[in-house]
Amino acid sequence: YQRNPTKMADKKGSAPGGQKKESILELAKLVDAAVRVKCLGGREMRGVLKGYDDLVNLVLDDCEEFLRDPDDLQVLTDKTRKLGRVVIRGPQVSLISPEDGMEEIANPFLAAED
Repeated sequence: YQRNPTKMADKKGSAPGGQKKESILELAKLVDAAVRVKCLGGREMRGVLKGYDDLVNLVLDDCEEFLRDPDDLQVLTDKTRKLGRVVIRGPQVSLISPEDGMEEIANPFLAAED
């Protein structure tokens, strides 16, 4: 008995009825664009998205990590660390956003101090 690997591969990752699952993320339009990625555990990186897969494993080129204040891990510093080309495992990704058009704003939910 010999398995037919192509038949098994066709079933992998498909929805009932032979339809392919549609991803809720539209990462194709972010390929070759600068993105910012936040990971579980608080790490934040910026780089050029070179590739991804169905599990949201990401390949970033020219990647740099934003370093945190050692005294207060909630605070990002202006310092970065060059990482080069990295692979980020999908289960670790909590946020992906385009770098273009992002700007930091004041938190509107904090009470104003007088």
